[in-house]
Amino acid sequence: MSKKFIVETSARHVHVSKEDLETLFGKGAKLTFKKELSQPGQFACEERVTIVGPKRDLKGVTILGPERPSTQVEISATDARSLGITAPIRESGDIKGSGACKIVGPCGEVDITEGVIIAKRHIHLTPEDAEELGVKDKEIVWVKVNTDERKAILGDVVVRVSDKFSRAMHIDTDESNAIGAGCFSEGEIVRF
Repeated sequence: MSKKFIVETSARHVHVSKEDLETLFGKGAKLTFKKELSQPGQFACEERVTIVGPKRDLKGVTILGPERPSTQVEISATDARSLGITAPIRESGDIKGSGACKIVGPCGEVDITEGVIIAKRHIHLTPEDAEELGVKDKEIVWVKVNTDERKAILGDVVVRVSDKFSRAMHIDTDESNAIGAGCFSEGEIVRF
């Protein structure tokens, strides 16, 4: 079996709680499936929102489903600077003390006092994949990304292991653009 994995670009997006979904889209609102994502059970939705920061707005930001316990906004460092938001680099779900913003939908708006992050680059692996690659959950690794013209080695990549995952690495838009990653970029863990 190959020790390589797909490297995907995780563009800016929002995860919403049930309560915030109803505030943004109306009482009884449900997320509308648009397309499946690489991680089982995760999907892009038809619903879009505007992220409002002190400097400017980002319109048409995708919501990813399913709903989550807490609303969270994942943006790139470029987005954060453009919006005027201080957003730390964190793993998804680690929002305590993170950035704040306003989220605007067609039926209302939500001010979140924390929840804006720049997602830490990470690899999703099943327990079998982790064993094959010789890594453990929460381990920090280096990954060589094979692109046509801008191969790179990325450090500080967190390994996330769950039997609910599918083998894939996620980087944000800034990282993807910097290394020229495309739809079929591959990565492999390297050891020094």
